[in-house]
Amino acid sequence: MGLLDDKVVLVNGGSQGVGAAIARAAVREGAVVAVSGRRPEPGEALVAELSAAGGEAVYVQADLADAEQAKASVAEVVDAYGRIDCLVNSAGLTSRGTLLDTTPELFDAHIAVNLKGPFFAMQAAVADMTARKAPGTIVNVITSSAHGGQPFLAPYVAAKAGLVGLTRNAAHAHRWDRIRINGLNIGWTATEGEDATQRAFHGAGDDWREQAAARLPMGKLGQPDEIADFVVFLLSERSGVVTGSVIDWDQNVLGGLD
Repeated sequence: MGLLDDKVVLVNGGSQGVGAAIARAAVREGAVVAVSGRRPEPGEALVAELSAAGGEAVYVQADLADAEQAKASVAEVVDAYGRIDCLVNSAGLTSRGTLLDTTPELFDAHIAVNLKGPFFAMQAAVADMTARKAPGTIVNVITSSAHGGQPFLAPYVAAKAGLVGLTRNAAHAHRWDRIRINGLNIGWTATEGEDATQRAFHGAGDDWREQAAARLPMGKLGQPDEIADFVVFLLSERSGVVTGSVIDWDQNVLGGLD
């Protein structure tokens, strides 16, 4: 459909998982896509895949835990293409910690990746958009756990709940600039990172996805390609005037009780 024809899109945390799915969907819809990540190998492999399929894509080396690198990821895209039209913040740290056992170092790590990095990437992107007096769109990939979450996700929830508030604050601040900023509270999703987390922190075996799916209403975990299609819609003009929305993309209903 060409929903993102001639758009320059940066997907931070885009080298694997949901971010990689978003990069694929954006290229398919006509965008020029930059994917950032800490590790060159998966990022460069994804760019090679997208280029081989006829898309235009570049890899940007950036650790979103470092605010300067978060800003630099945007600057590199602007230097290469003269502008940034769309930003997706999909990097995330999900290491476990409760209120009682979380160290200051773990807390700071979550704030850095899940809140501080997106803040300064947004700052750089909005600065470019407003300097050019051009509209733009931003989507923050957040989590349904931002509503409260499990006890073992205390620092993750703290940081992601902050990103919910930031999404709404920035959307309100820049609505007259025609910059639309929305968020997606995604639920349990089948990604490479989630596989590693389940094995490392919960002793999961090879069949953990099947066991998890059997306990879910729709009989499956969230799928990265489905999330990606929704993100592309929010980035595109087809989502109209919507801004400041944080949408629950999940199969569990907040407030619903059995």
